Amino acid sequence: MPRSDIREELTMSEPPANFKPALILHGGAGDYLRSKLPPELYNSYHVSLQSYLRSTNALLKNGASALDAAVHAVSLMEDDELFNCGRGSVFTTAGTIEMEASVMVTSVRDDDHSEGSIKRGAGVMGIRNVRHPICLARESLLRTGHSADGRPVRDGGSMHSQLAGPHVEALARDWGLEFKPDEWFWTQRRWDEHRRGLEGLEEPLSLSQGTVGCVCLDQWGNLAVATSTGGLTNKLPGRIGDTPTLGAGFWAESWDEPVQHEPMHHTAPDTVPSASSLGGLVEEARGWLTDCISSFLRKSGTAGYTTVRARPSHNESGCVSEKQSLLNRMSSGPGTIKRAIAVSGTGNGDSFLRVAAARTTAAMLRFSAPGHFSGSLTNVVTAVAGPDGELQRSAGSRWGVTGEGEGGIIGIEAQLSAGACIGSLHRGRVVFDFNCGGMWRAYIEEDADGNEIEKIMVFRDDHEYLM
Repeated sequence: MPRSDIREELTMSEPPANFKPALILHGGAGDYLRSKLPPELYNSYHVSLQSYLRSTNALLKNGASALDAAVHAVSLMEDDELFNCGRGSVFTTAGTIEMEASVMVTSVRDDDHSEGSIKRGAGVMGIRNVRHPICLARESLLRTGHSADGRPVRDGGSMHSQLAGPHVEALARDWGLEFKPDEWFWTQRRWDEHRRGLEGLEEPLSLSQGTVGCVCLDQWGNLAVATSTGGLTNKLPGRIGDTPTLGAGFWAESWDEPVQHEPMHHTAPDTVPSASSLGGLVEEARGWLTDCISSFLRKSGTAGYTTVRARPSHNESGCVSEKQSLLNRMSSGPGTIKRAIAVSGTGNGDSFLRVAAARTTAAMLRFSAPGHFSGSLTNVVTAVAGPDGELQRSAGSRWGVTGEGEGGIIGIEAQLSAGACIGSLHRGRVVFDFNCGGMWRAYIEEDADGNEIEKIMVFRDDHEYLM
């Protein structure tokens, strides 16, 4: 199936837009020091990240999907020599470049045509000459070899979640992706880092550690994460990091959750504040839908309404009737909300692998006892990637010596109640935390008047960089 047909399959029967788009980018993390970061280099990073933030935000506002927007942002960084991905990738001990990339999608929507209905992630690794590894990861995600109803299609794809080396590069050629010669990926800066590392010399300033990535929420409630990297400087040839490994360096997930508390009530610093209380919206929606059901029951002559789930009534075809299906959903308790998150990690990839950092983040939020993390992705990200978190503790006595355990996580969470009002504008929440000197990130938050404010930062407190 041609890619355009796949895209059409994903977007048919599109519901009304009811989310304000959101995004966050990261450009690497490590033991950065203000005293070793020249203002001109800081300004170069700032200008690049600001440009990519604006470009991606414009796409989302103009109706791009979360997946397309996230891939767009990362592809721009893959062409920028500042970042450790694509053209700016670091070298292995053998003096070669081996790149990795991944994408994953989810959604707060339950319909069959949302991007999240695919429920798949895709990682590619050992990539040598593909100009944009992130585009190869995207194609690997979408070209499944099967249509939505499970029938085989001729799109050159498969159901594999990870593909490596020359085999996936051959697919890239078949799919028409752009290739570049080795010389195009060679940069003097990375070569100098490579040589100094082989000679055991101390690196005066290293900005090479970590993955670049982007997490996006589109106006239909789809979430996507896209990541790309050249790996660790002087890694062994054939080393596979966290970036293409599901659950380690990236993850996206959605689930239904009973309405027992207000999961997104707590707002931490450096997150995008909601213009309205989503918890209040849930309560309002529940009341609105309960009134509708009560009216429906009165008009239909149904004798009563109970919070105990009734045995399903079936029509002649053996299917649950529409009326009973609605009653079943409403009688299951106080109601449910659909929650979705997407996260991306950057830093020491081997540490992310050892603790399955991205999936651990999602599991802690999803399966912990109610109230344990105040129901907030912000608090869980801090527990994993913040100071004294799981990543840092995993390094043990090597913390602060080898770079092990250093890193950060960015993410977006969104939710939608079962009875949410059609046409209401919902908001996701951008979150992040890190345990090391700094993490390059760029995102947009709103002030009290709803105005968008761009945030491009590396240190924890540098809304404006001061030497």
